[in-house]
Amino acid sequence: MQLSTAPTVGRRRRGNPDSQGLLGVLSVCATLLQLCAGCPSECVCNSLEANCSGRSLVSVPALTSLPEGTHTLLLANNRLSSLPVSAFANLSTLETLDLSNNYLDNLPSRLFRELSNLSDLSLRNNSLTVLDRELFRGLTLLRRLDLSLNGLAAVPLGLLDELQGLTWLSLAGNRLHALERATFEPLVNLQHLELGMNPWECDCNLRDFKHWMEWLIYRGGYVDAVECTLPKDLRGRDIRGVPVEMFNYCLQLEDENGGGAGSTKGGSPPCFRGTAAPSSEGAVVRTEAELPDCVKQRYRPVSVRRAIGTVVIAGVVCGIVCIMMVAAAAYGCIYASLMAKYQRELKKRQPLMGDAEAEGDQEEKQISSVA
Repeated sequence: MQLSTAPTVGRRRRGNPDSQGLLGVLSVCATLLQLCAGCPSECVCNSLEANCSGRSLVSVPALTSLPEGTHTLLLANNRLSSLPVSAFANLSTLETLDLSNNYLDNLPSRLFRELSNLSDLSLRNNSLTVLDRELFRGLTLLRRLDLSLNGLAAVPLGLLDELQGLTWLSLAGNRLHALERATFEPLVNLQHLELGMNPWECDCNLRDFKHWMEWLIYRGGYVDAVECTLPKDLRGRDIRGVPVEMFNYCLQLEDENGGGAGSTKGGSPPCFRGTAAPSSEGAVVRTEAELPDCVKQRYRPVSVRRAIGTVVIAGVVCGIVCIMMVAAAAYGCIYASLMAKYQRELKKRQPLMGDAEAEGDQEEKQISSVA
């Protein structure tokens, strides 16, 4: 009995690991089959990433069958020129989307509306010239946005309103001349901003954005060089180093234009978000009482008026002191010349006074001899 039992036990011990290994192989095969069945033929997929980069794609492959739980989708280095509105439907788990180095020139509104968990979006090196203000609606978790190396001439007001969690933004290498401060004020957590390689016009239209950049730097943020192309006397200079006094003439222009309502591009102050009824001529007319506080403080700053008054008073005082110094110097010169003239006349009279004394001595000797 013992001899017959031993082989049985041995066979059971040898068979147990084999069955476990077989189950493991089957599970791996099932997983691979599931991934292969859900991954587009143009891509390479694993449990977290779908890599469709560098495939010379002219259209987006069918992404609805991507493996469940895909966090990263790479579509860089292709030939995509347009995207359908439903290109990224049912991809709510996506966290990273790379569309860089394509030929995208227009993106439909709310293209990314279902990507509620997206944290990293790259649209670098495309042909974008205009962005719809609704494009990034719903991306409340976005932390990094790359819009560099495109043809953007403006950033529409409201485009970044829901990106309050954004910490990194690049607008480098576009065609930006100026930016409105109100467009960037919702970015309360921004720490890194790239603006280089743009044809900046350092005039009144960029003054308020310069103040916002200084505030960002003051609270520990980073902004790269913003070099001016116009006007000529500021060409090549970084606007961050341009003294704010060089923008004082903007205050005069705003006063001449009725409080600054017409001094910015578009005819409305940067931080004004309300609507106003247009006049019969088509222009929007706003009284001082209708302007929000941010416009009053920004376009009529009390600190600037006080600083200008202080400069004027200091100039008047310095002028009076200079006049007094000139008068004192003139008086000293006149006094010195008069004293020199007096000394010369006194020296001329000394020989005459000596002759008179000699004659007096001779008369005294004659009187004494007679006596």
